[in-house]
Amino acid sequence: MTLAAVPSTRQLPDLGRVALVDEVGVKERAARFQTRSIKKESKIDALKMILSMIDLTTLEGQDTPGKVQQLCQKAIHLHDAMPDLPHVAAVCVYPTMVAVAKKALGTHDIKVASVATAFPSGMAPRQIKLEETRIAVEDGADEIDMVISRGAFLQGEYAFVFDEIAAIKEACGAAHLKVILETGELGTLDRVRRASVLAMHAGADFIKTSTGKIQPAATLPVTLVMLQAIRDFYYETGRMIGMKPAGGISTAKLAVHYLVMLRETLGNAWMTPEWYRFGASSLANDVLMQLQKQATGIYQSPDYFSKD
Repeated sequence: MTLAAVPSTRQLPDLGRVALVDEVGVKERAARFQTRSIKKESKIDALKMILSMIDLTTLEGQDTPGKVQQLCQKAIHLHDAMPDLPHVAAVCVYPTMVAVAKKALGTHDIKVASVATAFPSGMAPRQIKLEETRIAVEDGADEIDMVISRGAFLQGEYAFVFDEIAAIKEACGAAHLKVILETGELGTLDRVRRASVLAMHAGADFIKTSTGKIQPAATLPVTLVMLQAIRDFYYETGRMIGMKPAGGISTAKLAVHYLVMLRETLGNAWMTPEWYRFGASSLANDVLMQLQKQATGIYQSPDYFSKD
């Protein structure tokens, strides 16, 4: 399936009509996903699916071209001793490193994602955010991960946030737009639900939990609320929207819980890298360790796999 075209005329939704979240019910349902257990071949399939959904990420002030090139090599060669592995979905870097990542990945079918819009704070004039987005796209970014202006959202300036997302979407051109809500700063599940609805109506192709720089980052209850918002938006508009939990998902076991929640909330159509991603830097290695354990019965040391 391909992403549906975003209507050229977008309208600010009436957020006062967004249904309130049953916080107790959401937390109870999210906890039940952690009781699910999958075994043998189904577990191997799930682990490989998780690998294929990872946005392998480096977003540090100390990033260098060499570090980004090394990350791209890992994306291409996750573990050559296991030749049947899928590749990751994307490599995610700062805008200044997009051209480096694009060249390093060459003709491989791995996307280059770039954070933008004054990541992670979002505290910059809109014109600067738009220019940063355009530069990243011009340098070859296939996807843009933008942060919303949380201060404006928390003050109830919903039209400002809506217009900013819509403007960034236009600046993306053919690149897909992931809108980061930074749920750890929104405070309540009701705000998470409203921000999800706002972002989708403004033109987001994906909604994403977090920058990974604020705690708490992704959690099962927050992600469930966002998945439910995506489901309701699909029923309302017929448009599929992708989902990206990011930050704090470092083990294969936890990632499997997220996959179970995805399947039971949105169904099989969303269980592809086109519609679901994990934002992670260390998750890939734990998944590789689990796959090695399934193949040999022995856990390898974490040092057996490349760190970057």
